[in-house]
Amino acid sequence: MKIATWNVNSVRKRTGNLVAWLEQARPDVVVLQEIKAQEATFPRLEIEAAGYRAEIVGQKGFNGVALLSLHPVEITARALPGDASDEQARYIEGRVATSAGPLTVGGLYLPNGNPIGTEKFTYKLAWMERLQRRARELLAREEMFVLGGDYNVCPTDRDVYDPRAFANDALCQPQSRAALRALLNLGLTDAVRAFDPESTCYTFWDYQAGAWAKDWGLRIDHLLLSPQAADRLAGVGIDKPERGRPDPSDHVPVWCELDVAA
Repeated sequence: MKIATWNVNSVRKRTGNLVAWLEQARPDVVVLQEIKAQEATFPRLEIEAAGYRAEIVGQKGFNGVALLSLHPVEITARALPGDASDEQARYIEGRVATSAGPLTVGGLYLPNGNPIGTEKFTYKLAWMERLQRRARELLAREEMFVLGGDYNVCPTDRDVYDPRAFANDALCQPQSRAALRALLNLGLTDAVRAFDPESTCYTFWDYQAGAWAKDWGLRIDHLLLSPQAADRLAGVGIDKPERGRPDPSDHVPVWCELDVAA
């Protein structure tokens, strides 16, 4: 079973690229971020024509997440628990049946947090605390789960092309990294690093300053696996060529394969 995450940076602008990738990559479940669409403007017909069920949590003009699946899915959350006043569309969660038991897939768009020293950074850290609580709840079930999405955190200096240039960026702050480590220290596995612990690999290249051509990238899109899912981890990948297509997202898909059948 192939699980993927992709910040598409406006699903209406990237519908062609998204559908082409779905037809080529055929993930069983994919979570999307920054769809920047509501139900009325989401390209449901095109996605369903590619064989996928689609569930969205939309927001006009920004944010927004979606979960696409080739298989029946039970949506278990349309917002990250812990703050009923939070109206930003940043989390969706669903459960699919597999040959090894239920698999929960959470799709998240973690707040950017810039500039630091403002309420945006405070919101980012509070959101990460809520995510940690949700992960604890999921771990208590002792089932497979994957928390995938745009985490807006570079885990280490190895995950950013120029650590000095990002020293004052929320993506690389000690507090952001500590919050991500706290999540991992619950017993989760970073799928990419499980297979490739040392090399430089990125998932995001800014549109500005020729970042793509210069390979000035960041690794901020992650798949974190519960122990039960990590035990079945069979492969991972970053579909870097998607960044070189016409009118691309500034992120690329990240995926993992679990040794289970739907």
